Amino acid sequence: MARCLRGSAYDVLIDLRPTSPTFRKWFGIALTPEAGDMLYVPEGCAHGYLTLSDNTEVLYFTSHIFAPKSATGVRFDDSTFNIQWPRSIDVISQADRAWPDFEHSQEKTV
Repeated sequence: MARCLRGSAYDVLIDLRPTSPTFRKWFGIALTPEAGDMLYVPEGCAHGYLTLSDNTEVLYFTSHIFAPKSATGVRFDDSTFNIQWPRSIDVISQADRAWPDFEHSQEKTV
């Protein structure tokens, strides 16, 4: 579950469950405190967001304690998903930039 407590954010989830009818599809929504919307992110889906205003606060809950050594992810600009972000992404962590292409990462798990 993700919710914006201050400012505004564009929140995205990607279905990474191979047996799901929406596998590799993404959904995005603008979240603001005024709208009061929350986004439920099912287990097996990737989650990311882009802040749309300064001093934005996003609160989200996970089903497990974060374990950095077990972390996986997909890149915000991976052509497999073709996410249509509402504006350019100017600041992103090196770790998030370094995720391999989704197609390439799947070859290693098969």
